[in-house]
Amino acid sequence: MSFAGMHNPGRLLAPPPIPRPGSDNLDGASGDDLDPDNSNPRKKKKRYHRHTPQQIQELEAVFKECPHPDEKQRMELSRRLNLESRQVKFWFQNRRTQMKTQIERHENALLRQENDKLRTENMTIREAMRSPTCGNCGGAAVLGEVSLEEQHLRIENSRLKDELDRVCALAGKFLGRPVSAISSPLSLPSSLCSGLDLAVGSNNGFMGMGMQSIPDLMGGGSAAMRLPAGMMGGGLDDGLGGEGVSIDRGALLELGLAAMEELVKVTQVDDPLWQPSLEIGIETLNYDEYRRAFARVLGPSPAGYVSEATREVGIAIINSVDLVNSLMNEARWSEMFPCVVARASTMEIISSGMGGTRSGSIQLMRAELQVLSPLVPIREVTFLRFCKQHADGLWAIVDVSVDGVLRPDSGAGGAGPAGYMGCRLLPSGCIVEDMQNGYAKVTWVVHAEYDEAAVHELYRPLLRSGQALGARRWLASLQRQCEYHAILCSNPHPNHGDRHEAISPAGRRCMLRLAQRMADNFCAGVCATAAQKWRRLDEWRVEGAGGREQASGGEDKVRMMARQSVGAPGEPPGVVLSATTSVRLPGTSPQRVFDYLRDEQRRGEWDILANGEAMQEMDHIAKGQHHGNAVSLLRPNATSGNQNNMLILQETCTDASGSLVVYAPVDVQSMHVVMGGGDSAYVSLLPSGFAILPDGHTMQAAPLDPSPQGSSPIAHGGGSNNNPGSLVTVAFQILVNNLPTAKLTVESVDTVSNLLSCTIQKIKSALQASIISP
Repeated sequence: MSFAGMHNPGRLLAPPPIPRPGSDNLDGASGDDLDPDNSNPRKKKKRYHRHTPQQIQELEAVFKECPHPDEKQRMELSRRLNLESRQVKFWFQNRRTQMKTQIERHENALLRQENDKLRTENMTIREAMRSPTCGNCGGAAVLGEVSLEEQHLRIENSRLKDELDRVCALAGKFLGRPVSAISSPLSLPSSLCSGLDLAVGSNNGFMGMGMQSIPDLMGGGSAAMRLPAGMMGGGLDDGLGGEGVSIDRGALLELGLAAMEELVKVTQVDDPLWQPSLEIGIETLNYDEYRRAFARVLGPSPAGYVSEATREVGIAIINSVDLVNSLMNEARWSEMFPCVVARASTMEIISSGMGGTRSGSIQLMRAELQVLSPLVPIREVTFLRFCKQHADGLWAIVDVSVDGVLRPDSGAGGAGPAGYMGCRLLPSGCIVEDMQNGYAKVTWVVHAEYDEAAVHELYRPLLRSGQALGARRWLASLQRQCEYHAILCSNPHPNHGDRHEAISPAGRRCMLRLAQRMADNFCAGVCATAAQKWRRLDEWRVEGAGGREQASGGEDKVRMMARQSVGAPGEPPGVVLSATTSVRLPGTSPQRVFDYLRDEQRRGEWDILANGEAMQEMDHIAKGQHHGNAVSLLRPNATSGNQNNMLILQETCTDASGSLVVYAPVDVQSMHVVMGGGDSAYVSLLPSGFAILPDGHTMQAAPLDPSPQGSSPIAHGGGSNNNPGSLVTVAFQILVNNLPTAKLTVESVDTVSNLLSCTIQKIKSALQASIISP
C-alpha cells in the first residue's frame, strides 16, 4: 500500500469536535480518527483505509472526462460514493500530480535517448575526421588528393539527396503518411515510373483510353509527380482555411492528374472533338464525341446546369515561365484579367513546386468570375490549380472544381448568396509553348457548367456561345495585357500613338495606375462584388425618354446600389449612388458602339459633363497597337464656364471578346500632381462607363425571345432579332451627398435613374439603333 500523499500531521493539532473518518491521499486512504481512549491529543492513533474498488473506478472514470471538477461535481461525487468533499478534492489533486510526474518522466527519457543518439553521431563524425578513408580501396585518404571532378560529383550527390528528401516529403504530404527514400518512386523500376503511369496509372490508359496517338507530354516533369496509382489510396483529413472542411489529399492528387491528362488530350485533338463555328470563329466542343472519348472527371451534371466548352489558340508577347508565374500567383492573375476575375484567393498551397520552379505546383484556389452586367450573377468557383512542365519551354496549367472532393454530397458549387450562381469547372486551362522569337503559343480551353436559370434571357445566347467567359475572352485579355506590358518595358519613353509629350515618364506610369484603379472600381460597381460594400436598393423602373418602343412597356430596369464613403484615400467622402443597367442593341455591332463612345468630337451628344459640346484630348497614352487601347485626358470645351477646373480621365480598351469605356471627372490640380510623378492613390474619383459585348446571336440562330408574351419589343426601322448585335452595360457612380451619414432620398435616386435612361436614349438616337431592355 502506498502512503504517498498523506496530509500533513500538523494539520491535526486542531482536533474537530467529533471524529471525522476519511482520507484524501493518492491511494484513497481514510483520514485520521481521534482515539476516544487517549486523552492526550499528541498521541492520536492514525488509521488508514483504502477506497473501495468501486469508488476508485468511479473516480477514475470521472477523472478521464473532467480532471478539474468544480464544487458542484465534487459534492455530487462525495454523495454518490459516500466520501467527504475534501477526500474527493484531494484525490483529484493527487491524481493530477501523479499524471504530471509520469508525463515528465516519459519526456525526460525521450530527451535522454535523443541526447545519447546525438552524442554517438558526434563521436562517429569526429572519428571519421581524424582518420579519413577512401570509399573504393579502404586506404587512408588525403584531402589534397581529391580531384576537382570528384568534388563536383560529391556536390551533385548531395543535391540529389536533398531532392530525394523533398520528393519523399511531398509524397508523404499527399498521402498523409511518411514515405522513406528506400520505398520512394525514384527507386522503383522504370516501367512503373514511366510518363504513361503518371497520367493513366496503368498500361491500358486512364478511363479506358490509350495515348499511342498523343505525343508523350506526360512523361517529363518533376519526379515528385511520378507517383504510381497504387500509392494514392491514402488520404488525410485536414482543416482547410479555418473552415473545418475535411479534405483528402490523395483524392485531390488523383483529380489533378486526371484533369491534367484530359487537358493535354483535348488541346491536341482536333476534328471531330472540336468543331469550328464559322459565324463567331470559335471552336466549340462536340459533346457526343467528348462523352465517347472521356469519362467525366466530376461525375454527372447537376440538374438545370448547361455546359459551355471552347478552345482558342493564339500568340502572346510573353515567355512561358513569366506566364506560369503570373497564373500561379492570385494577385498577378487578377491583374492580368481585370475584367474577368473579380476576386481571387489561394486557400491552401498543397505543393509549391520542385527544384525552384513551378513544375508540380498544386494549390487550392477560390475565385469570383464576372461578366460586366447586373443581369449575369457572379460565378464563384473553388478549384484545384495544377501546373506541370512537360518539356523545356512547354508548360500546362489546369483548373478543375473540387466541390465533389470537399463536399461530396453537394455535387456542385451551389447557388450561394444573392448575386452569385452555381458553377463548376471541368478540366480547363492552357498549354504554353515557347517560340524562338521570345513569344509564347498559348492554347486555351474552357469547359464549364453553370446554372442557366440564374442568367437573364438577354445574356443566355452570349454565355451559350462561349464568348462571355470562354477561351476567346481569356486569351484576348491575356494578349492585350501582354502587349501593354511589352510596350512599357520595351521603351521607357513611348511615343507611339501619343499626341502630346508634356507628361514625364514617371507621370505616365502614375497616370496609368490611376486609370487602372478607375477601371477596377468600375467593374466592382457593375457586378457588386464583395470587394466593395454596396447596399442594394430595390430595382427602379424609369420611363424611356424616347417613346414607348422599348421592352417592358417603355421602361428601363435599373439596379440601384448605395454605399457610404468615409473619405478613404482615392474616394470622396459622402453617400455614393450606383446606377447600372444593360440593354441589347440588335443589328448594331460592338465595334460601332465602341467607336462612337470614345469619339471626343461627338461626346456632347450623350455625356452631360460635355454640356452638349465636343471635348478636347489633352494627353493620350497608348496601351497597345490598337488605337482603341489607350488612356486619355479630356477637357470640356473652353466655353463651358463653370467646368474650367475639371478634366475627364478616360480609359478605353478593346479586343476580340469585347470593349470597355471608363471615365471619371478629376480636378486640374490633382492631375497636375499625377502628371508630375506624384502619388495617384489620393486622387478621388468615381468611375462611370460602358461595357460592350457581342450579343451572341447569329444569322442562323434566332435568339431567345426576352418578351414573355412573344411580341417583338424592337423599334421599327432598327435591326432584326436575327442579326448579330451588341450588349451594352451602362453604369454611373455619383456622389449624391457629401455627408457619409446622410439619408438617401427618393429624389436623388430618381434623378440618377433618369440620367441613366436619358443617356441610353441619346446613344440609341445617335446610332439609329433599336433597344431591347430587360
